[in-house]
Amino acid sequence: MTSIEPVVLYEKQDGIAYITLNRPRALNAYNIQMRDELFEVLGAIIDDPDAGAVILKAAGEKAFCAGADLTEFLTAPAPVFARQARFARDIWKRFLSVPQPVIAAMHGYVLGSGIEMSLCCDIRLCTDDARFGLPEPGLGIIPAAGGSQTLPRTIGMASALEVLMSGRWLTAVEAYRMKLVNRIVPRENLLQEAETIARKILSFSPSAVRAAKQAVWRGMDLPLAEGLELEKRLSALTAEIAL
Repeated sequence: MTSIEPVVLYEKQDGIAYITLNRPRALNAYNIQMRDELFEVLGAIIDDPDAGAVILKAAGEKAFCAGADLTEFLTAPAPVFARQARFARDIWKRFLSVPQPVIAAMHGYVLGSGIEMSLCCDIRLCTDDARFGLPEPGLGIIPAAGGSQTLPRTIGMASALEVLMSGRWLTAVEAYRMKLVNRIVPRENLLQEAETIARKILSFSPSAVRAAKQAVWRGMDLPLAEGLELEKRLSALTAEIAL
């Protein structure tokens, strides 16, 4: 029996968890196997107290992720079964449940699910050759992995609506100006830059870093007064841990 080659690679070194999308021949298109393997890897990271930061990257030269593999997802089983599978393996909810800081290191094509995956990360780096786009409108569909919700929260409603409705691709510089990415770095320095940020994070109190992440992510959906109360509770909790 032939073994199935993993499409998600996982390793941990010096407190940094590395997730590598590993379908380079398919431009790292997101398929069902990738969903299932990511679900398991993210679960392992969530439960690992020794993983202080996460770097999400991709194999190959051409793409971080060129979107969903439509040969699989557009030929899915009946909607009832597809919905059951989605609830059983809600990869996007699991991404957002990771308490550690997650850094996306992106190159080449970052399309569809690739953008949506990166929007579940906390810090986004890209190379100067990166190209971003949500091609769903041209396919007669809309983003189905949170893009219509996470994109406007990141780049604002006006810019998000333009990208979502027009299908326009963005250069790395445009993505940076829209605040879709934090930094543009030379391709040869991409992983090194991500590791530098990760190691800096590791030098701080893990409880303080996780509390800061929780305060921002949870606070975005709260009225200001409730967000300030959340910050107050998290601040008191981290102070207790530090004593």
